[in-house]
Amino acid sequence: MQVVWFKRDLRVEDHLPLLHASRVGPVLPLYVVEPELWQQPDASARQWRFVAETLTDLRANLGRLGQPLVVRLGEITSILSELKKLNLIECLWSHEETGNDWTFRRDLRVAAWCKKHGVRQFEVQNHGVFRRLKSRDGWAGRWDRFMHQPISPPVALEPIEVEPGSIPTEHDLGLQDDLCVARQVGGRRVGLERLNSFLTHRGERYQREMSSPLEGAIACSRLSPYLAWGALSMREVTQATKKQQRALPPHAKDWHKSLRSFSGRLHWHCHFIQKLEDEPRIEFENLHRLNDGLRPQKPDAELLTAWSNGETGYPFLDACMRSLHATGWLNFRMRAMVMATASYHLWLDWRAPGLHLARMFTDYEPGIHWNQVQMQSGTTGINSVRIYNPVKQGYDQDPEGVFIRTWLPELAHIPDQHIHEPWTASNAQQIIGTIYPRRVFDHLTAAKTARERVWSIRRSAEFRIEAQAISAKHASRKHKRVSRKSSRGAESQTQLSLPFGDPS
Repeated sequence: MQVVWFKRDLRVEDHLPLLHASRVGPVLPLYVVEPELWQQPDASARQWRFVAETLTDLRANLGRLGQPLVVRLGEITSILSELKKLNLIECLWSHEETGNDWTFRRDLRVAAWCKKHGVRQFEVQNHGVFRRLKSRDGWAGRWDRFMHQPISPPVALEPIEVEPGSIPTEHDLGLQDDLCVARQVGGRRVGLERLNSFLTHRGERYQREMSSPLEGAIACSRLSPYLAWGALSMREVTQATKKQQRALPPHAKDWHKSLRSFSGRLHWHCHFIQKLEDEPRIEFENLHRLNDGLRPQKPDAELLTAWSNGETGYPFLDACMRSLHATGWLNFRMRAMVMATASYHLWLDWRAPGLHLARMFTDYEPGIHWNQVQMQSGTTGINSVRIYNPVKQGYDQDPEGVFIRTWLPELAHIPDQHIHEPWTASNAQQIIGTIYPRRVFDHLTAAKTARERVWSIRRSAEFRIEAQAISAKHASRKHKRVSRKSSRGAESQTQLSLPFGDPS
């Protein structure tokens, strides 16, 4: 009996563990709902609802192949032990996973269990992330070769007499409803529809509109949650994109630019996950250790709450946070801005706001998330310091204030010309401090202070030496090695500083 353990790979297409297992013997497709995992501080009800919908879709797709998905609730090694007693496991197949620290330690326990009980374990590469990578040299070429491999089709499965089990609700897992009323719906079918609509009509203006909080919600692919939870594989999205690029007529300039830009972001998806694979401490510790102690370890609770709830007094920033709360999604530029504001203007250590964003993102991908949280906080040591001006970003990305008015109805009576700086309106006293909060920081003063603090560390020779070592380990090698003559923007010579590396 071959057990195929599904984790963040909830599909039957391009699923090599399922294919290989089916060639060896009868397959028991298994998903274990682990209550402890869903009680971690980066988990949320919105994420589980998306996963539960995707599991329902996966169960139906496996059923059409002959054997529906088997779902069990509990600790994974206990579930495996039950299967062992019933003679329902000889080999355990799964994809490799680069998840959070909890899943890493869980996987170690599973490996130890398999060794102890004589169960052969096979782990197969899931996307363009490579285990035990000794050097980044040639990484881009390896990524390309992996993505060009043929996509394995689903195969017929032999039915097994086993109770399929029910898919629990978020309440069964003790998750509090987080009111994500406009969340994307889970499931492979919806993911394929999103992919098709992006490549055929929505994506034409992707490059022009992806930074806008309004137009970006349509022009962006919105594939990120389907990739994060594996309803779609990175390989099939990459190949579909390449196929569409080849089919474009030469005069379709907007399309060519947009799909070229999107294709680059597919590379960055795996590039950032590779960093966490190579250095798991990124989830908890400053990548550049000279940033230790730069910010207070204990966050200011009032500032963190104001930022989290979209009540800082800065309309564009607050609109982004409220939109995220209701939808589970932001485009990449807005993700960068909200994180940078927490880190620089509010001077919060990145861990607490990073956890809040992790819970809010339906497409939470640990490898991308923690790298980008540190990147936008200036603690990687190899990326440029970007202190986004929340007022200027509003003028640039939402010039008419439409996005702000969508999410901040309390500013309905603020004139259009003052919507980005309502404290300058003639009727400000009637609104500011009554139905809309006063500013909890001065963006210009806070940015100046933060910049001075950061560069007081970055100018030292000690900082440059460690930055060079970090860059040598983690920077892309697509064009050339990082020069060891400069520490400023060390990574910029080899890769883009893409906010949140999100193909959405």
